[in-house]
Amino acid sequence: MERISLEKDLKGNSYPGRGIVIGRSADGTKAVTAYFIMGRSENSRNRIFAEEGEGIRTEAFDPSKLTDPSLIIYAPVRVLGPDTIVTNGDQTDTIYEGLQKGLTFERSLTTREFEPDAPNYTPRISGILHVENGTYGYMLSILKSDNGRPESCIRYTFDYAAPVAGEGRFIHTYQGDGSPLPSFEGEPKRVEIPDDIDSFTEMLWNSLNNDNKVSLFVRFISIADGTYETRIVNKNQ
Repeated sequence: MERISLEKDLKGNSYPGRGIVIGRSADGTKAVTAYFIMGRSENSRNRIFAEEGEGIRTEAFDPSKLTDPSLIIYAPVRVLGPDTIVTNGDQTDTIYEGLQKGLTFERSLTTREFEPDAPNYTPRISGILHVENGTYGYMLSILKSDNGRPESCIRYTFDYAAPVAGEGRFIHTYQGDGSPLPSFEGEPKRVEIPDDIDSFTEMLWNSLNNDNKVSLFVRFISIADGTYETRIVNKNQ
């Protein structure tokens, strides 16, 4: 798979929806993840990321304008021991609780499917970073309808056991804008991952469509000891 420019890919797509990037820093020392959300409706755009424990939660920026909390208020990031879970919905909790019960990432997600938002049937995208004893690996998942058929859910899991320094994978919910919104297709995209968290955060935020972007989360985790740095950017301040 050819490595693409994440900056160009984002700038060329006015509505990738929600996206997850996971990879390894160029110097090989950090596990890297980013998650962004976008919105077309007032309800979707009326959100911010707020820290909650070691993770984050979406919140209404203006509670008086919140019309429907389902599918937009959830915890995108949670941490359980050496595992950092990143998703675009409340399946974060499903994975977290599954891991607590001894289930795998993939097994936990067999209880879930795409979002019930006909006619889009938005895919559920999920990732997990496992950093422990100086080792690092990650997985990505997408649960999507079978070409818009609500009676059929297709589940794909991608396992990256030995991440290459300076590289990552990018998965998002939509191929682009449309009605209905076209679901992501194919493998997660192979993209470049830098060393610097601030320049990476700035590039991601500036590459997202200015009208549709809502919030961005970025985290760099030390593979040596699990300590981390986090950046959060909210359009609503």
